[in-house]
Amino acid sequence: MEVRLQAQEDEITLLKSSLADALRRIQLHDQLLPLLKQQCFSCINHGMMASICLGSGVHVYYLRLRPMLFLWCSRVRRNSEKLGNPEKQRKRLDRKAASSANLLTRSPSLERLAITHSQSIKMFIRGRPITMYIPSNIQNYEDLKMEPPSERLELDWVYGYRGRDCRDNLYFLPTGEAVYFIACVIVLYHINNRTQRHYRKHTDCVRCLTLHPDKVRVASGQTAGVDKDGKPLQPCVHIWDSTSLVTLQQIGLGTFQRGVGSVAFSFADSGVFLCVIDDSNEHMLSVWDCNKGTKQAEVKSTNEAVFAVEFNPSDSTNIITCGKSHVYFWTLSAGQFTKKQGIFGKYKKPKFIQCFVFSLTGDVLTGDSEGNILTWGKSAADIKTLGKGAKETFQIMRQTRAHEGSVFTLCTLQGGALLSGGGKDRKIIRWSADLAPERECEIPEKFGAVRTITDVYGEELLVGTTRNAILRGTFSDGFVAIVQGHVDEMWGLATHPSQNIFLTCGHDRQVCLWNTKEHIVDWCISLEEYGLCADFCPNGSVVSVGLSTGRWMVLDLLTREVVSESTDGNEQLSVMRYSPDGSFLAVGSHDNFIYIYNVTESGRRYTRFGKCNGHSSFITHLDWSKDGKYIMSNSGDYEILYWDIAAGCKLLRNRFESKDREWASYTCVLGFHVMGVWLEGSDGTDINALCRSHSERVVAVADDFCKVHLFQYPCPKLKAPSHKYEGHGSHVTNVCFTHNDSHLLSMGGKDTCILQWRVIGGGAVDGRLEKQGAALSTFTSSTEPATS
Repeated sequence: MEVRLQAQEDEITLLKSSLADALRRIQLHDQLLPLLKQQCFSCINHGMMASICLGSGVHVYYLRLRPMLFLWCSRVRRNSEKLGNPEKQRKRLDRKAASSANLLTRSPSLERLAITHSQSIKMFIRGRPITMYIPSNIQNYEDLKMEPPSERLELDWVYGYRGRDCRDNLYFLPTGEAVYFIACVIVLYHINNRTQRHYRKHTDCVRCLTLHPDKVRVASGQTAGVDKDGKPLQPCVHIWDSTSLVTLQQIGLGTFQRGVGSVAFSFADSGVFLCVIDDSNEHMLSVWDCNKGTKQAEVKSTNEAVFAVEFNPSDSTNIITCGKSHVYFWTLSAGQFTKKQGIFGKYKKPKFIQCFVFSLTGDVLTGDSEGNILTWGKSAADIKTLGKGAKETFQIMRQTRAHEGSVFTLCTLQGGALLSGGGKDRKIIRWSADLAPERECEIPEKFGAVRTITDVYGEELLVGTTRNAILRGTFSDGFVAIVQGHVDEMWGLATHPSQNIFLTCGHDRQVCLWNTKEHIVDWCISLEEYGLCADFCPNGSVVSVGLSTGRWMVLDLLTREVVSESTDGNEQLSVMRYSPDGSFLAVGSHDNFIYIYNVTESGRRYTRFGKCNGHSSFITHLDWSKDGKYIMSNSGDYEILYWDIAAGCKLLRNRFESKDREWASYTCVLGFHVMGVWLEGSDGTDINALCRSHSERVVAVADDFCKVHLFQYPCPKLKAPSHKYEGHGSHVTNVCFTHNDSHLLSMGGKDTCILQWRVIGGGAVDGRLEKQGAALSTFTSSTEPATS
């Protein structure tokens, strides 16, 4: 069904684009009709063929057209004698004139002559031909040579943390580093020095993490994911050294299904074994030898969700799992598992058992969705009731009311004390060894619920939250965020024109201003609607943000106040772009229009200037020319259109005239200078965003396959060589260079991750297109007419 739906959407897109092209041609022909009718009557009455003038330059070719026009005029004369009704005669002549004008437009000889000494290239996306006109300084397109850029990217910083849907994913290392993950990257963040290191061997989103008893080795599991062709990739577990970041073992490749949900090291034998639960329907439970990477045993766990797994710290043959409405106690003997289910007895069975820990006495403490901490213990076999074959059972020994709402996490401290973290009440409570409450505190509402807790030094704690933040603090002093992130899909990204700051917005209705040097959030505000696009005013004092309802607002960077607000249409906005001098703002919408505003009072006052009307699909990207008079735009049906803003937002029908125009920015994914970023056979949605560096040396590309590409600019030929960078676990939605090109920022969609890349290397770059090139296979040299 999905394939059929996609095919139907493609057909609709092509039909829309074809219709738009036909309408533009009809408009052009309508402009020629009066002139054609006037000249045809001149031919009929006077027989003077040489007097025909069909518009600028066409009279030069009257000798080639003479036989065709003479025949047409003869037919008109004969038909005029047959038609008695003047109205019928006028309509018939209109139809004939339109047909003749269409014939002239399609004449192959005229097409070739209309663009003498120039060429165009056709690029095909989903069967749709897209014409690119070659700039005048290119003498021979086929001889262009291209090379990969001399610049490279190095991962500098990772913004965000995955706490919204993962558990037990925050640990503290003896090196003073907090270890956690987001997207495909595991971050080792030194909380005092405020530096990061990164483990980057995973090929898809990391889902779970655990620390070895030696506090050096780490095990991490990932999801399966798919490659660019839609084929599933195999999930696995990596065991790696947190000091050297070297991978020691890759476990379970080809064994696990869908992904790895939970992992745990054994403790009684100093971490010889690793327990893994995958994300298959049966949630397979398996035990592996960490040193050899071999599987020791495997069993089907349950068809219900499993949230946690742990070895008994005093016996590596005993394993506990918990999840939806269950606690299972497993025993491993001679490669075989036996299972005992925890008996709730007189106590209400909760919907979820969220977490569990072992007490110093050997009891198991679980936290559930009812807000209770349950203490489990062994009960002797009830031979009286069940007879001789009765076996010991695991039952609830005590129920302790802990939180309002779910108990999301439990953490044991030295000396036997316990910490619990609540969901609905957002409280952290410290309990004595006998579960008497000692202290409590509440984390701020904006950070969400408590997801996980880890002990640092003394009373200091690290707290991971459900709104993707990591807090640091104590019961006495409270908690502050040391890591923050978005909690839903992100699309809007803009860098400041002169400072080391950038702004992001997304589906979580948050607008955040980040500092690229301090790696912190300067401020964050909440909106009533999704933020989807943004751009800084060239003077750097305000930033405009486009929303999902057609509304857009302008924020003051210092006060965070809304200084201007407007609404264009009732569909989402996809791009905001200021002109180079800041005198205009262009707003691209999903209603197919580009709205142009006059900007005054240093970006604080906006008045409607005009509207660009001509696209047949939603606006995706746009750029201003360096002189601030023209706009180049792309749309959802792969159109490239040009607009003269100074002439009243006029559509430039002769796209050939824009081939040598210089652009202040280059973010349009379709254009001659960036044709090489497209792979052969690409879907038109494979590339989400593109950004040229301010030095005009390189171009960064965000694609649908979790990768960031770096190409040399310009790259006008197919299969242009590039450097590819991984780290995102979802489609990359946007990329943007900082004001001095020192860093590139890339934004993930569903992975809620922002990666900051340092731009390294480079040197003198010869900007001439003659020094670039690559093989050309799906582009066709063509002689397209100068009109669109």
